[in-house]
Amino acid sequence: MSDSSSAFAAPASEAARDDAGRGTPGSAPSMPSASQPGLAPGSSTGSQPGAASAPQTSDPSLEPSPVPPSREPAQAAPGAGSGAVQPFVYLGRQPILDRNGALNAYELLFRGGAQNRADVDDDALATAQVMTRTIGQLGVPAVLGRHYGYVNISRELLFDDIVHLLPPGRFVLEVLEHVRFDAAVLERLAQLRRAGYRIAFDDVCEITESLLRALPYADIIKVDLLQTERAALPGLVASLAAHGKTLIAEKVETGEDFELASSLGFELFQGYFFARPQVLRAPRVRSSRLALVRLLALVANDVGTAELERELRSHPGVVVQLLRLVNSSAYSPGRPISSLREAVLAAGTRQIARWAQLLLYASGRDLPWGSDPLVQLAGTRSHFMELAARSLSPQDPDFADAAFMTGIFSLVHVLVGSTPEHTLDRLGLAREIVEAVDGHRGELGTLLRIATAAERGDHDGAQRLAREAGGMFNALTPPLLGELNLWAGAWFTAYAEG
Repeated sequence: MSDSSSAFAAPASEAARDDAGRGTPGSAPSMPSASQPGLAPGSSTGSQPGAASAPQTSDPSLEPSPVPPSREPAQAAPGAGSGAVQPFVYLGRQPILDRNGALNAYELLFRGGAQNRADVDDDALATAQVMTRTIGQLGVPAVLGRHYGYVNISRELLFDDIVHLLPPGRFVLEVLEHVRFDAAVLERLAQLRRAGYRIAFDDVCEITESLLRALPYADIIKVDLLQTERAALPGLVASLAAHGKTLIAEKVETGEDFELASSLGFELFQGYFFARPQVLRAPRVRSSRLALVRLLALVANDVGTAELERELRSHPGVVVQLLRLVNSSAYSPGRPISSLREAVLAAGTRQIARWAQLLLYASGRDLPWGSDPLVQLAGTRSHFMELAARSLSPQDPDFADAAFMTGIFSLVHVLVGSTPEHTLDRLGLAREIVEAVDGHRGELGTLLRIATAAERGDHDGAQRLAREAGGMFNALTPPLLGELNLWAGAWFTAYAEG
């Protein structure tokens, strides 16, 4: 794996860089009302041929931002300035349509806040945040549905191993226009294509010697209609089409633009004539920088699955995002996950390292992990349940693993600001864990109720629940419950203090 710092040392590019599908601000179609929840802001609802509606979702944790695009001062760019941490993360997506107006793909765009505008001074960091929000916080299925996602790739990220976190069956790597096509870049593009990735070149407006050398390494060319002389457009399109490339007309602003591009043979279209970028938001999931550094160190030392599992047990927020990573199409084991070990094995140490690296550099200035009461509660509860399960059934390590997972995911809906039903449905957990969290059913559900009573100091209530359950739960005597609570609290404190 390459030096992680190199991938995020990109020089500042043009501030407030225009989105790839966007044209001049004054020519955008009028905005729809906020009462159209599934429609990308700025989408046409009239006779324009490309009006595209976004996939519907009933999950309140993933929703279009109700704030329309504005011309107000931009949000701080990634890594800039200081201030209060926003409770939400934001992601822009703009549809890419075929000539019949059917949705083909989305371009995914960095958004620093609810304002629908780009403000990027570090391309690599902006893309890192797009990746973490798409894969780890909103979830690939919710963002893309069954369509491809185009992700902007700078030279720095092109050479970084974390690009492989993007499943090639779901994402297109869109090489930014300022990347120089030298021999090293061309070899890297060849490697990525051999790995299954499709490569797009962004903002092409003329044929150059450099572009001609690079064309064999691209699958898709995005032609910038605003930057291309109209008289030169037919020749440019003919030359690119002769090389067998898929052509996308971007910054399609008017019906005349669409008609012209369609007549010239463009296959796909993107721009304000069809839709502005839609802004999605989800509650921010905090990850401990200390936890991520520890994970990277463990992987670098080539530790076994057991030690990685041990470290992950102390960091509920990272586990939540790991489950989302595992359940993306490229890594899903095809069956419900019932233990943290299964999640580690499904992702693999290399993917865990890539994910930890990406989260580390994309993270903001969040509440310190050891001071976060929600993380404290999730960590202590999950360890209490694990210890109790080991006491109740010492010969059944699977029961202890499932108890730990139940403890963590009993609070995940609070962590991501959703409901248990919607959150758990996207994580691919085993049925007994889901039933325990969403309904307190089964042995794990009983153990969760006991843990909840114990953590709020209701020892009589915890003992009464154990007696009512009977069977093995009779072993949870008041002295044992007290000891388990102390051990679980001490365990979390030890990790929080490093």
